[in-house]
Amino acid sequence: MTPASQEPEPGQVKRRRRLRRALRASAILALGLATCFVAGFGLFASHVSQMDTPADLAKADAIIVLTGGQSRLDAAMHLLETGKGERLLISGVHPSTSREQLQNALGSNSPLFACCVDIDRAALDTIGNAEESAKWVNEHAYENIILVTNNYHMPRSLLEMGRLLQDAQLHPYPVVNSKLDDGKWLTKPHALRVLFTEYNKYLAAWLRGPVRVRLLPFS
Repeated sequence: MTPASQEPEPGQVKRRRRLRRALRASAILALGLATCFVAGFGLFASHVSQMDTPADLAKADAIIVLTGGQSRLDAAMHLLETGKGERLLISGVHPSTSREQLQNALGSNSPLFACCVDIDRAALDTIGNAEESAKWVNEHAYENIILVTNNYHMPRSLLEMGRLLQDAQLHPYPVVNSKLDDGKWLTKPHALRVLFTEYNKYLAAWLRGPVRVRLLPFS
């Protein structure tokens, strides 16, 4: 028989029970959050990988392209040249890049580049892109905007743009460099890494606050 002096006091028993319950609840919460995180990544990656560049797009007031790849710039310039927008903003151009260098990189001798292309060199990231784009849109009183960026970057771009352009309608124009549908992103380490990094950035942007984005159909 255990001596009474060695038996835990009632208060100690209660504290241990509370601690066990707290640990159990924390473990369940952590598991639930991890499950939601992984499931959310799967949905995000699946959504992005199924995006496709529209074959045709309704005409808008203007076009905004976020720098980050030659294919984005080429796509935006093509939209301008085919009359899908009256004016183009290239947002996030490096400060040392001249207008002539940018025009040469695009291989454009079109008079449209001289008259209808504006360059933003102030934006350093997606938040900056949204801020500078909003200034440009408000200055010209545009209402319908075609937004050009890579497919993996489109969800976060729409979030940031939507915070400041709530009265404008956005036409997403995702540029797809490589098809990753049917789960192909799972077998490509580079694509998986890009998607995972972008997913974390998207979550951070989403957690910064609610946003309302007005989207128009692709055609």
